[in-house]
Amino acid sequence: MKHIFENTATAFALKTDSELERAYFLFKMIANEPLVKMGTLMTNFAIKAHLPVEGLIRATVFDHFCGGVNEEDCLPVVDKMWGKGVCSVLDYSVEGKEEEATFDEALHKILKILNFVKELDSIPFAVFKPTGFGRFALFQKVSSNTVLTAEEKVEWERVVKRFDTVCKKAYDMEVALLIDGEESWMQNAADQLVEDMMAKYNTEKAVVFNTLQMYRWDRLEYLEGLYKRAKEKGFLVGLKVVRGAYLEKENTRAKEKGYPTPICASKKDTDINFDAAVSYILDNLDVISLFCGTHNEASSYALIELLKEKNIEKSDTRVWFGQLYGMSDHISFNLAAEGYNVAKYLPFGPVRDVMPYLIRRAEENTSVAGQTTRELTLLKEERKRRKI
Repeated sequence: MKHIFENTATAFALKTDSELERAYFLFKMIANEPLVKMGTLMTNFAIKAHLPVEGLIRATVFDHFCGGVNEEDCLPVVDKMWGKGVCSVLDYSVEGKEEEATFDEALHKILKILNFVKELDSIPFAVFKPTGFGRFALFQKVSSNTVLTAEEKVEWERVVKRFDTVCKKAYDMEVALLIDGEESWMQNAADQLVEDMMAKYNTEKAVVFNTLQMYRWDRLEYLEGLYKRAKEKGFLVGLKVVRGAYLEKENTRAKEKGYPTPICASKKDTDINFDAAVSYILDNLDVISLFCGTHNEASSYALIELLKEKNIEKSDTRVWFGQLYGMSDHISFNLAAEGYNVAKYLPFGPVRDVMPYLIRRAEENTSVAGQTTRELTLLKEERKRRKI
């Protein structure tokens, strides 16, 4: 089985020679940490100073990691991937805005996406971030069980209402809804809110999915507790399992505030934790559906082996593999070619607004040991195969 991810012809079938060259160039740049830092600073400056850099960004990093500036813009990419058996998750990737009007706008955006995808088998999921619907500080206050002011109570009710509106719409349209994980100090409130939505809408199948960030050492225990509560109350659970995206932030804050870090002691511990969660979910597939979000080959192989061991069909709709668009095509497209359920997160939004997301992607690729090297090796192989 080990050879499955080595097939570069399948992995890069959708890339033209020039797109392959662009990807090779991009990952070579990303492999250079000082260059990423400098590029990030320059890009931030150019955008804040309203310099005309959008064309350049759009032609390079944006088009590699994003589907377009709006939903319609994404359709050619969605259709091309669907042609190879890979589904899309439309991800409106505008971050870091904190006004009520913006939260309402985000709500309308997700509702619009749900309307947009209801007839499309190629887009079986929608996604949003909890803080897209409410202030971070408010989630934090609710998470720490601090008493809310009368004004904050009304504000929190609006957050709950936004969640409920979107979950009900997803339920009515039979589109699964992935709710992203965020920082640990606001996550308790989000977890509780998502669990309430599961209890309400995951009655016949998993519509609402929460996210487990397995670099947190307490998540296995949380998973077991959630399973128990779901059994008792008679609802189904949807879980996206990832390693986690806020490592440095989490460790720094724990150190500054003098509490034990919620993050596993090592990358190895995180890997063990991740695989244990996936295994636990497959043992309880009658209650829990899995969206396995990983760019890690070993974890992908482990899941393939578990499905075989437990005689679970490759096409069982309760088990999905997920990767980000523009990354790990050797995993996504080779899995899809073998008949597994695969979906790519396809970010979109105005170039300027999506930049914080893109910068995080570049920094993440730089910091994940081996990720960029692996991408480069495979792109090199494919260039050689095509005699570029």
